[in-house]
Amino acid sequence: MDENYEPKQINGDAGRSGKDKKKKKSWDYDKEIVRLQVELAHLQAWMKKSGARVVIIFEGRDAAGKGGMIKRITERVSPRVFRVVALPAPTDREKSQIYMQRYIAHLPAAGEAVIFDRSWYNRAGVDRVMGFCSDKKAQRFLELAPRFEAAIVESGVILLKYFLTVSEDEQERRFRRRIDDPMRQWKLSPMDVESYQRWWDYTRVYDEMLRMTDSNHAPWWIVPSDDKKRARVNCISHILQSIPYERVKFDAPDLGKRQKRPSSYIEDNSVRHVVPDTTS
Repeated sequence: MDENYEPKQINGDAGRSGKDKKKKKSWDYDKEIVRLQVELAHLQAWMKKSGARVVIIFEGRDAAGKGGMIKRITERVSPRVFRVVALPAPTDREKSQIYMQRYIAHLPAAGEAVIFDRSWYNRAGVDRVMGFCSDKKAQRFLELAPRFEAAIVESGVILLKYFLTVSEDEQERRFRRRIDDPMRQWKLSPMDVESYQRWWDYTRVYDEMLRMTDSNHAPWWIVPSDDKKRARVNCISHILQSIPYERVKFDAPDLGKRQKRPSSYIEDNSVRHVVPDTTS
């Protein structure tokens, strides 16, 4: 990947010169995202061959675009190599365990990348704001998290942490779009409503989380996400730049020849239920 790569501006025409508008026209999100997905496929092949282990954490504001980001990363690669982990609320048994215990079970084996759609940082965010854990437990987590992540990195795992930000106005616009669109209403949870109403409570805990858990071995990377397309291109580009992968030659298999139909084969003419063609 080109270390100097920077996507072109794609927002708004107001106040643009003719030269700027020409630059805007040269931006093609669909082509750019396909190009990056091709590179993700090469990354996948390298991971399988090298046995590399990768953990990618996505945290951030509600409606900041984490789901869409993860979808663009994973839609053209194998789910057996790029595993997405989005854990539900802990069970009573899990609540009695060491906090990190259920996350450790999902860490990658050789040749795998695990993408956490929210992660152990729940403790520093939603758990803290909503009172699911005490301030004392949240503070203890913030003290221990860098040490936990240091152990992960020292074991040879590549750990990348991304925090997606979105402005108050843009978050509200996205929430209202979910309310109005039946195909998006499932995305709006009671927790989303709480996060909207308690914007500054979340701001305070996120500020502390980012300050206390940013480290040389596992830094936080902030992804401005008011423009989702720009955010996706920037973040995927950064992931590819952060992993020292190489293109692996694909050994194309020899398909050989298909067997001939056996003379003894009798076609089965029993009744079968075929889905009706509704396209004509």
